[in-house]
Amino acid sequence: MKRRRTLSLLAGLATLVAALGLVVLGQNPAQAHGVAMMPGSRTYLCYEDAQTATGALVPTNPACAAAVAQSGTTPLYNWFAVLDSNAAGRGDGYVPDGTLCSAGNKSPYDFSAYSAARDDWPRTHLTSGSTIQLQYSNWAAHPGTFRVYLTKQGWSPTTPLAWADLDQIGSVTNPASVGSPGTDGGHYYWDQALPSGRSGDALVFIQWVRSDSNENFFSCSDIAFDGGNGEVTGIHNGGTTTPPTTPPTTPPTTPPTTPPTTPPTGGSDSCMAMYSVTNAWSGGFQGEVEVMNHGTSPTSQWTVNWTPGDGTTITTLWNGNLTVSGGAAKVTNASYNGTIAPDGSTTFGFTATSSGVNLPKGSITCTFS
Repeated sequence: MKRRRTLSLLAGLATLVAALGLVVLGQNPAQAHGVAMMPGSRTYLCYEDAQTATGALVPTNPACAAAVAQSGTTPLYNWFAVLDSNAAGRGDGYVPDGTLCSAGNKSPYDFSAYSAARDDWPRTHLTSGSTIQLQYSNWAAHPGTFRVYLTKQGWSPTTPLAWADLDQIGSVTNPASVGSPGTDGGHYYWDQALPSGRSGDALVFIQWVRSDSNENFFSCSDIAFDGGNGEVTGIHNGGTTTPPTTPPTTPPTTPPTTPPTTPPTGGSDSCMAMYSVTNAWSGGFQGEVEVMNHGTSPTSQWTVNWTPGDGTTITTLWNGNLTVSGGAAKVTNASYNGTIAPDGSTTFGFTATSSGVNLPKGSITCTFS
């Protein structure tokens, strides 16, 4: 059974050789895994706000625009990568106050701008005392525990978030999930009761503590207790987004009584790839894709698919076999790099002519066979 993995999009890496060095030296099983999707985290909703038809990310929300001005679009393309590879469940006393929303600034990407204390981040509107279905991206599936915190009554979003501002309101281990890992809609889900008697602005902070690694993930979601039912404001030029009656991937009516102790693993479930622009010039650029195996068994073949940005044409490609059809690009492994060991990776590179949009358009997928 094959599952598709959406590629994360990276921009601005120094050179192809430097990127290859990171692959050899990094030795992290993964570098992008998930944040809250309901209520949406800052990085997730800014990503939603910024998407355009060409593949470029141009946020309309002022806080999101300021974050892009400070850190560029690379962290936003990796909205699910707010992580610390060495946190090992540590929180208060380890992650400094004021940096909780950016994983203590220890992520592979610069999320520091998303810890900014301001009151104009995208916001989800909820009702005090209600129970919501909390949804958390399962970009890469891992066993572990989600610790859910809520800011205390009276907290102001213009004050840097500190551990003393938070009360833990929930915890869940290995919750059920729907949708394929590595897709925009795939997520873990569970019921989360919200405290009664709350009003005004607040923030939901979640620390996902992996049980199979020291790697932890951090998520900040701005909310308002004002009688809302999940509506989102502050994205798409300040408009309001109403949550769909039926989510794109509907969870089972009755969740499993006993969630799985470990998420599914294996080669076909665990393909992950990362796209990077390693060099750019007027009229063209050089790119690289790293294909990673986060499963427990070696692969034999891999395939990566994406649609290049408007005006982009791939001219040369190495370490893979390219097929272009109807504007879509498909790359399969070469004869010598189809086998990827567990927690290993391989890369292919290419050059392209471009009208200025060097990043892919829409979702990108990676599969093993």
